[in-house]
Amino acid sequence: MLEELIDLLVHLDVHLNSLLQEYGVWTYLILFIIIFCETGLVVTPFLPGDSLLFAAGALTALEGSPLNVFGLFILLSVAAIAGDSVNYSVGARIGARAFSGKIRWLKQEYMEQTHRFYEKYGSWTIVVARFVPIVRTFAPFVAGVGQMKYSRFLFYNVAGGIGWVGSFLLLGYLFGSHPFIKNNFSIVVLVIIIISVLPGFVQYWRLRSRKA
Repeated sequence: MLEELIDLLVHLDVHLNSLLQEYGVWTYLILFIIIFCETGLVVTPFLPGDSLLFAAGALTALEGSPLNVFGLFILLSVAAIAGDSVNYSVGARIGARAFSGKIRWLKQEYMEQTHRFYEKYGSWTIVVARFVPIVRTFAPFVAGVGQMKYSRFLFYNVAGGIGWVGSFLLLGYLFGSHPFIKNNFSIVVLVIIIISVLPGFVQYWRLRSRKA
C-alpha cells in the first residue's frame, strides 16, 4: 500500500490525466470526494491535497480540457470548507477519547503536533494548517475537541479553505503547462510534498531536541 501511495503522489499528473480521460466531467466529483475526505475524515490524512490541487490546476490549462479552473475552484473550496466543518463536528462530539490508541490512524503525536500549532498561531491555526499535511486534517478536529465557538471557527475555515484551494489551483494553472514543469512534473510534485511536510518535521525535531 505504501508503494502504491508513493507512486500515486510522485506520478500524480499521469494518474490524474488518466482519470480525466476515462471519466471526463465526472472527475469533478472524484476530486471533490478526495479533497472532502482529506480534510473531513480524521482517518485519511495521507491523501494528496497540495499536489493534487496543483496537478488539477495544471490540467485545466490544457487545450480541450473538460475541467474549468474557476468551476474547480468553487467546487473544491466547498469540499474543503465542508470537510473541515464535518471534522469539527466529529471532534466536538467524540472528543479526545478518539486518541486513546485503539484506532490505528489516530496517533497521539498527531494530536500533540496540532496542539503546538494552536499554541503558536491561535485561531489562525485553522488557516495556517491548511498548508501543512496531517495538521490540516487534525486542526478542525482539535478545534471541535476544544469547543471553539463554531461561528469563529467557520470564519477561519472559509478563509483557509478558499486560500488553500485557490493558491494551489492557480499555481498549477499558471505554471503547470510551462515546458520545464511539464518535463519535470514528478520532481515538481515531489518538491511540493517536501515543502508541505517540512514545517511538521521541523516541529517534530524541535520537540525531540527539548526532550533530549
